[in-house]
Amino acid sequence: HTHGMQFGVEIGDFRWSPSQYVYKQWADLYQKGAQSLYVNRGFGFLGYPGRIGILPEITVLTLKRSTS
Repeated sequence: HTHGMQFGVEIGDFRWSPSQYVYKQWADLYQKGAQSLYVNRGFGFLGYPGRIGILPEITVLTLKRSTS
């Protein structure tokens, strides 16, 4: 997880965080072909004791067997 660098802006489909300059995938679900990657923003913090614009996140993933 990336903590989203604990700072960012999310309005509708627009998302920005300084973490995008460090990590190509910094939050959400990414898919390439048959592969999937989910990057969680975490729940706590690192350094600065808070978050601005990046909500804490707990993710529950349900894995299902492929039918093919």
